[in-house]
Amino acid sequence: MKIPVIDRDSKDGDINYKAPNSFPIGPNFVKYKHNPILTPNPDNEFENSYLYNATAIVIDDRVFLLYRAQNQDKISSVGIAWSNDGYKFVRYNKPILKPTESYEKGGCEDPRIVRDPVSKLFIMTYTAYDGKDARLCVATSENLFDWTKYPPIINPDSDWHDIAFSSDNKETIRTGWLKSGAVFVEKHKDGKYYMIWGDSAFHLAESTDLISWKLTSKTYEDNIFAKGIFNWQDKLIEPGAAPIKLQYELSTKNHYVLFYNSATRGSGEYPKGTYAISQMLVDYDDLSGPLARMDKPFLVPDSDNEIEGQVDQVVFTEGIVQFHGKWFLYFGQGDSELGVATCDV
Repeated sequence: MKIPVIDRDSKDGDINYKAPNSFPIGPNFVKYKHNPILTPNPDNEFENSYLYNATAIVIDDRVFLLYRAQNQDKISSVGIAWSNDGYKFVRYNKPILKPTESYEKGGCEDPRIVRDPVSKLFIMTYTAYDGKDARLCVATSENLFDWTKYPPIINPDSDWHDIAFSSDNKETIRTGWLKSGAVFVEKHKDGKYYMIWGDSAFHLAESTDLISWKLTSKTYEDNIFAKGIFNWQDKLIEPGAAPIKLQYELSTKNHYVLFYNSATRGSGEYPKGTYAISQMLVDYDDLSGPLARMDKPFLVPDSDNEIEGQVDQVVFTEGIVQFHGKWFLYFGQGDSELGVATCDV
């Protein structure tokens, strides 16, 4: 198979990219009528059971997806596919990231990608799972196909803990559990980079190089960026893709839009366990909490493969790109297949 050649000179982003200037982006995204766009491949062992939760990036006028694939043992790896139109993809027949470490024996899950504008390295955050605990990790690449892994951003014996809800809606304390990192690829005014992460509430981590990260505080109560405030997000909230910078006509405010996922305990209009997608507005100069949120999700499960899947009632995003005059939002359907929704720029 001939694969795309990517190097430092490869151009990232749509050639006619138009920065959004208001919140929310869209938000009238329409699901593609031919979803799912990618499904498991029974001929490839690493992706023969489930395929979902893709991150996305535009390189040299192609959309690249890095997606979570699971085999029949539900061990996760990361696969890659590329497209000239954002809908129809050519798939590489090998994983680009697979479990090799003891803390990954349950899989490498849920990639999220950015590109360092200085070094031109691709930076992927992913979740390493050992069958019991989740660890937030980073990997880097020059070409999207060959990756160098780095250790988890905190040690498994860290004193970090958070509070989550179990499947029976009981509050539980988790120790050393970290996952789901969405990176600001622009330096903060203090000279550091920041990441919003977490899968019960949102927390912060900081870095000087986008590779080595540390928590802004290891105390749960001192490291809360946001919690769910609506009944459709009263179980958890979890970041989507890297935040997208707004560009105002008459203001220099440093605002970003974060697409994010949520789940409910069933206290509102959606069934228990429903995952939905929404947006929040973030001031990068003041990371004390979000400026605003949509009061409703803009994407919810409604197709058969979203209502019934490996996990029922799920739409879940980790990838959005602007491409050829449209926003392409890639999302997992029922933790089983991959769909896309679009809206005009």
